[in-house]
Amino acid sequence: MGIFELLLLSVGLAMDAFAVSICKGLSVKKLTLKESLVCGIWFGAFQGIMPFIGFIVGSGFEKWISMVAPWVAFILLTLIGINMIREAFTEEAGDEKEDFRVKTMFLMALATSIDALAVGITFVAVPVDVLKTGKLQNTIFAVIVIAVITFFISALGVKIGNLFGMRYRSGSVVLGGTILIFIGLYTLIGYLDTSDAMNDSDTVFGMLIPLIGTALGAAFVYAKKSRLSQKLRVLMAGASAGIMFSISIWGMIEPAAKGFHNNSSRAVIPLFICFLAGVALQYLIDSVVPHTHAFVDITEGPHSNLKAETKMMLAEVIHHIPEGIALGTIYAAHFMQTDWIPSSTSLFLAIAIAIQNFPEALFVSLPVMEKGTGKGKAFFMGIVSGVPVPLAAVFVLMIMILFPSALPYVMTMAGGAMIYTTIEELPLMAGERDNDSGAFAFVLGFSLIMLMIFSA
Repeated sequence: MGIFELLLLSVGLAMDAFAVSICKGLSVKKLTLKESLVCGIWFGAFQGIMPFIGFIVGSGFEKWISMVAPWVAFILLTLIGINMIREAFTEEAGDEKEDFRVKTMFLMALATSIDALAVGITFVAVPVDVLKTGKLQNTIFAVIVIAVITFFISALGVKIGNLFGMRYRSGSVVLGGTILIFIGLYTLIGYLDTSDAMNDSDTVFGMLIPLIGTALGAAFVYAKKSRLSQKLRVLMAGASAGIMFSISIWGMIEPAAKGFHNNSSRAVIPLFICFLAGVALQYLIDSVVPHTHAFVDITEGPHSNLKAETKMMLAEVIHHIPEGIALGTIYAAHFMQTDWIPSSTSLFLAIAIAIQNFPEALFVSLPVMEKGTGKGKAFFMGIVSGVPVPLAAVFVLMIMILFPSALPYVMTMAGGAMIYTTIEELPLMAGERDNDSGAFAFVLGFSLIMLMIFSA
């Protein structure tokens, strides 16, 4: 391994630390140079120590390390992410210095560097050959390079996260915690996937695309003019409903019919049953979770003492669950290289959900703010409403990889659930006026996604 390969390896190993550093920066109100350096030192040190330990241990424990590392990373990152989201919910501002205490930084550094043990093992089989010295000296040089590069990348990541999070703190903490959980789930799925399909570098980005639409929609509360006219709200709700219908039919149900033994005549009964099962499941969730539809103040579900803004947020959380299931199934189809779904459909579907999530997050943040809640908390509630999409997607993807024959069944259920929740929820957002505008917006959204899917 030469110097060029070593530099590429170092940057690659630092990417997990970079992502976590950004999340760490999101959770801090006031960041000092000292805290940036502390974060860089922790991640850099562990990213350098772990490969060296792997080199010393040697290839004898390679199988054991490869088996344990993904589970450890998954557990640690999930626990840290859940704690971040919990603190955002309870509005625990806390002392910023506490975020960089030894226990927290140790767990984060360990979680992001444990996979580097296997890299150290590869140094035994593929020695580093940069210095004109022995194997041990070259390995020490390599781990120093890895540590230094990770140090600078991590310190930069904290600063980048803090620049964004200073203004959008509460929602940013939730976003950061969600990404940590997502990385942990993705790491575990990569280990469980024996087909190596998860090596596709587009996976993480693709399933996080919907969060971009959610963040942009929620951030609308920070605009100078943060109120929507009735007509614009109708247009956005109509377009969102059209997108959901198009995804449900052309992205889920129609290809699922082909997936049932590739024989549409034999697919009628399971297609019918699974469609109704998806509707029933969504109805059940809608019935047991207390929620309030924005703008019209219609509350459904059991009686609850939850705050009004929390119930508004829950209305969109319910709506996003089938979207996440749909996203997970379509990426599973992509990875399994099914012959009944084009490979590019997964990206188109992720973009479509992101477009549709923009008004949905906005329909949470704006009414929450209009009821007297601060902009920061309103942004936070909008972000939380979209969190189920990537988390449900990566969980369903894991299940589909383990049980591939269930794919068309789950796709059909997701389609039925989305059609039900669209009919039940989105028209309430639009209101009663300007129905023609809403209808044309629905047609436009429907035809746009249909065009994207059929051109794949």
